[in-house]
Amino acid sequence: MTVEPLGWLGIFRLGLVQTALGAIVVLTTSTLNRIMVVEYALPAVLPGFLVGLHYAVQVTRPRMGFGSDTGGRRTPWIVGGMAVLALGGIGAAVGTALMVTHLWAGIAIATVAFLAIGAGVSATGTTLLVLLAKRTAQHQRAAAATVVWVMMIAGFAITATVAGYALEPYSPGRLVTVMTVVSVLAFAVAVAAVWGVESDGAEAAGAVGGHGGQTTNYREALAEVWSEPKARRFTIFVFVSMLAYSGQELILDPFAGAIFGFTPGESTRLSGLQHGAVLVGMVIVAVAASLGKGTPFASLTTWAVGGCVASAIALFGLVGVGLTGQGAMVQAWVGALGVANGVFAIAAIGQMMTLASQGHKGREGVRMGLWGAAQGIAFGCGGLFGAAASDLAKLLIGSPSQAYACVFALEAVLFLAAGIMALQMSLETRLAPRGQPTEGDGSSTDPGAVGSSVAMAGNKR
Repeated sequence: MTVEPLGWLGIFRLGLVQTALGAIVVLTTSTLNRIMVVEYALPAVLPGFLVGLHYAVQVTRPRMGFGSDTGGRRTPWIVGGMAVLALGGIGAAVGTALMVTHLWAGIAIATVAFLAIGAGVSATGTTLLVLLAKRTAQHQRAAAATVVWVMMIAGFAITATVAGYALEPYSPGRLVTVMTVVSVLAFAVAVAAVWGVESDGAEAAGAVGGHGGQTTNYREALAEVWSEPKARRFTIFVFVSMLAYSGQELILDPFAGAIFGFTPGESTRLSGLQHGAVLVGMVIVAVAASLGKGTPFASLTTWAVGGCVASAIALFGLVGVGLTGQGAMVQAWVGALGVANGVFAIAAIGQMMTLASQGHKGREGVRMGLWGAAQGIAFGCGGLFGAAASDLAKLLIGSPSQAYACVFALEAVLFLAAGIMALQMSLETRLAPRGQPTEGDGSSTDPGAVGSSVAMAGNKR
């Protein structure tokens, strides 16, 4: 049975699910960890461990993607995942608030809550991307990924900014209230967005039930995908680049609070500035790629490499700000880091959506899950590494500013390594024999597909 691809209205509706997901995640990974470190004076390794747990759970993403490939029913995965995520968000806030009076009880509750957050993100995020990959036409995929990613970042930026004001003046009770309101609203938005998008016919057509008419188990499917050079190299790139990105994710708020005296509301708004700048970076790539068709500006590889290098420069800028105490420049460098992150992220997501359909047929979910797992492992390791490294550096060096500078510098080096990897993938593609499909720019026909498709999406909106 042939299924009609989703129109742009359906794609924007699914984007609202990512907006809702981002609204909960940004508070659990940014605001809660800052409160534990600054307000409660707990070791940074504690929130690093908790966030690491929620990323560790995401190793199950390939299995969830495989289940989506074979089962064909995605709406229950999305709705169920959002329900678990919302409950986890509320539980994390309760556990954090309880730490001020009952430390170990609060840690226990937060541990369970962050495990739930990881499971919810895995089920919702992976299955949503599978649905997009299967229900969009080839020419829509890059634009669909761009739209959904931008809407997720919008959820980060809007929630961080609004919640930043709602948390003033800070109190444990206010924290629980704000998180509860955000979680309930996010769940309601996600359910309304996905309701009715997946028809019975789409579900039946989406089920794979095997590969080439043969029943294939999960391990065989995963081995098939890992044997594909494109998927394997891209997985490594995702891991290295996300390791660099995640290292600063958990220490930026504590850095602003410990070095420059930012309040919880001010540091949360700083996080909102960063995510808003990411959105700007994404738009820049989309517009430039559209207007620069036929030029290097249309190449996703150019933007991926440039975004990684620019991210490294911005991190070195934060190193200088921390060491010299120039608090007035914090917002500028954080904004620059956000723009650079957005540039590299949109280039990577454009490649991801196209590569998801290349290789063994009926394995879109496994590929998406594999890349999601690589991202999750990288975020878990990077967050824990960044937090632990900052704690260790403080003990060895005795200077918080120098400790944070060391961590930011290490992350900058990782971004440079990721940029080199992206450049190598591009060179391998150019040196490949003619007639073989390209992979370096994430498009087999038009390297400017992301920009032009996004422009088309805007016109049809």
